[in-house]
Amino acid sequence: MGVRGSAARLGPWMAGAVLALAAAGPALAVPSFAVQTGLSCQACHVGGFGPQLTPYGREFKLRGYTQRTGPFTTPFSAMAVASYLRTRKDQPAQPGFDPNDNVALDQFSLFFASGLGSHLGAFVQGTYDGVGKAWSWDNLDVRAVTTASLGGKPAVLGLSLNNSPTVQDAWNTLPAWGYPYTDSALAPSPTAAPLLAGGLAQTTLGVTGYAWVDSRLYLEGGAYGSPGARTLTDLGADPDSPGKIDGLAPYGRVAYQARIGPRQTLEVGAFALQADIFPGRDRSTGRADRYRDLGLDASYVLDLTRGDVITVETRYIDEQQTLDASTRLGLAANRRNALHDWRADVSYYWRNRIGATVGVFRTTGTADALLYADNRTQKPDSTGVLLQADATPWGDGRGPLGPRANLRVGVQYTVYPEFNGARRNFDGAGAAAGDNDTVRVFAWVAF
Repeated sequence: MGVRGSAARLGPWMAGAVLALAAAGPALAVPSFAVQTGLSCQACHVGGFGPQLTPYGREFKLRGYTQRTGPFTTPFSAMAVASYLRTRKDQPAQPGFDPNDNVALDQFSLFFASGLGSHLGAFVQGTYDGVGKAWSWDNLDVRAVTTASLGGKPAVLGLSLNNSPTVQDAWNTLPAWGYPYTDSALAPSPTAAPLLAGGLAQTTLGVTGYAWVDSRLYLEGGAYGSPGARTLTDLGADPDSPGKIDGLAPYGRVAYQARIGPRQTLEVGAFALQADIFPGRDRSTGRADRYRDLGLDASYVLDLTRGDVITVETRYIDEQQTLDASTRLGLAANRRNALHDWRADVSYYWRNRIGATVGVFRTTGTADALLYADNRTQKPDSTGVLLQADATPWGDGRGPLGPRANLRVGVQYTVYPEFNGARRNFDGAGAAAGDNDTVRVFAWVAF
């Protein structure tokens, strides 16, 4: 039933530490890191913008955001994303929006992001949801690092305090920073996803320790707990979704990265999470639901001449569920269920400014008459193709406002051959999977 002991005291203590750090000053994003390092956004980010990291960007993150040139710089930044969204058929209207053809401020974020000396660094984000009309804490990654020698090899040893399993990861294969790198809460999306694919984001706090050996081997282990319901509510998170972790949830990660010649980088890895959760924080059954997520991932980066870049990323997650609490509460029909989630994407960036990305995903699993009661087939199965074209004119730091401002504009097209269990009439009311096909035009600015 999870790791017990001092877990009930650990969550509130970590939450207090986070709030104290966030209160120490405003916020910072990618542009502040550019000023700190004296490098353009293209040095750390594929395409010169967004969370997709280059090999150098991975090193910067794994070394605790501490690398800098010159004196201490302003550690605050902001970001805004706005978009126009149209689906093939009208969707249920969200409050304040129409059933279709919506323009929205998807999010506005403030950041504190900086190295604090040579051993401490932080990335702290707070976000206003322009669709839900509410503020909340967002991604958190506070690091302490040092260097050592392991087996005669140079190593970075670190600790990360973070609020979402995989948010601390340096590869864009895992869920927190995986493709697509921007989306909208107005867009339809499939119901089912593994717990590790965002189910614990911003509702947990954890500490993981890691070793980055010879810039090749990455080893990480740690655990996550649930802060108190009132703390999460004050932070703008839903304390009942998915529920409260019983004790602590262990997390582990291993990855190996190799340089293939002067221009190619290949990474292969594995990751795992096990969490026992009281659904909706309901302890009345005396049981918790157990989720065991095991995954594999790989990434490849090819740097061509004149700044052209090709990337390939993929991951697979196998989730086994033992739903002792949910079956007793009438939330699930089966005591044992499974989910299988595979995703992959390929991108090409010309001169590291103009890019195109193709992504695919496939989710399958056990049919459950209660978990997927809104689906005609009672299955979680969904398949999608995600296309994106974008341009980042100022990724080299030579924009009209200098390195403190960056901009990406783009268009996305998402196609659903299968949605929530079927291609046609997935909801029993005649809706087809293709009715959810979505066009989104977006502008993404950081400063």
